Amino acid sequence: MPTADDSSESVDVSTISELTPPDRTLMGPGPSEVHPRVLQAMSTPLVGHLDPSFVEIMDEVQELLRYTFRTDNQWTIPVSGTGSAAMEAAIGNLVEPGDTMLVPTNGYFGGRMASMARRAGGEVVEVDAPWGEPLEPATVSDAVAEHEPDVFGFVHAETSTGVLQPNVPELTAAAHDHDALVIADTVTSIGGVELRVDEWDIDVAYAGPQKCLSCPPGASPLTLSDEAMEKVLSREEDPRSWYLDLSLLEGYWGDERAYHHTAPITNVYAIREALRLVAEEGIEERWARHERLAGALKAGVEGMGLEMNAPDEFWLPSLNAVRVPDGIDDGEVCSELIERYDLEIASGLGDLEGEIFRIGCMGYSARPENVIYVVTALGDVLESLGASVDTGAGVSAVRRALSE
Repeated sequence: MPTADDSSESVDVSTISELTPPDRTLMGPGPSEVHPRVLQAMSTPLVGHLDPSFVEIMDEVQELLRYTFRTDNQWTIPVSGTGSAAMEAAIGNLVEPGDTMLVPTNGYFGGRMASMARRAGGEVVEVDAPWGEPLEPATVSDAVAEHEPDVFGFVHAETSTGVLQPNVPELTAAAHDHDALVIADTVTSIGGVELRVDEWDIDVAYAGPQKCLSCPPGASPLTLSDEAMEKVLSREEDPRSWYLDLSLLEGYWGDERAYHHTAPITNVYAIREALRLVAEEGIEERWARHERLAGALKAGVEGMGLEMNAPDEFWLPSLNAVRVPDGIDDGEVCSELIERYDLEIASGLGDLEGEIFRIGCMGYSARPENVIYVVTALGDVLESLGASVDTGAGVSAVRRALSE
């Protein structure tokens, strides 16, 4: 029986106000702003996760995911969880104890791949590239030949450095020449920059919904080729995660629709509507929009006198890494932007902590008014902190780029 001093009996609900989070302009590395239609979809009534109407919704989500990934893979699903859950589902199912996984060293999320592979019982070897640079196909080919990995992983759009990996077909070809399966991190690329899973011969791709898809986290895209799924289904021992065991999830997302777990129904509604928006816009038109608006953002920050972290040939439109001016505290800038402008950007991660700002241009956040706003606000805060920047020149550069 509860005692008289049980804290559960002394909660004063009147001290807990109604939920009123601030209305921020989200221009960081994620989440991005959510389209009003997605928010509306999330307010619709729940049905059961095996309800016939929900099964139809599941089918539609899978069809829309295939369109967005540019794949015909039958095994294409939203994993119940954040992008990290989709990442762990990919690596934890493909990497068996004793397998070797080749991972990159050129960013924060290559390191996370390595950590997950080790937890799955795999042996990790690295293909070297400096932070802020892409992988070179020749280097990958040499590493694959030397180590003969079972799995090769790479990050298509590295959120920590603002670098877009070019030459993806050459990387996958090098891996397949030695019978390695390829896992691609497409968290910051899906729906924002060119991504062609089938044409580029990627075996597994995982992503997050909260970036270029402008959807709240909770149901995260994952696609596997027949070859990858064959490896999953022929494992000698079960994956270490029951929840993310794809051989069990196949029963729910495959033809049987057998109970595995209670799906996050509202999140599935949300990703369905977000993907409908992608299909309505057209995937190639959406890629072009991101490039145009992020190009205007890039012109603005360079116009005010700042430098991009990534060279033009590796620039990632959805995540713009901007060098912090000398003598400026990046954390103070981010805090001032929140305080003065209700505007979110982010500092650097890992090796680039304190050296860059990370400015997203993703999904519904990728709008002309947001681009002008972030350049104006960033310039104002930097000037007030003593940086030598020309905010007016930056805004003019944005306007010129948007008018072209």
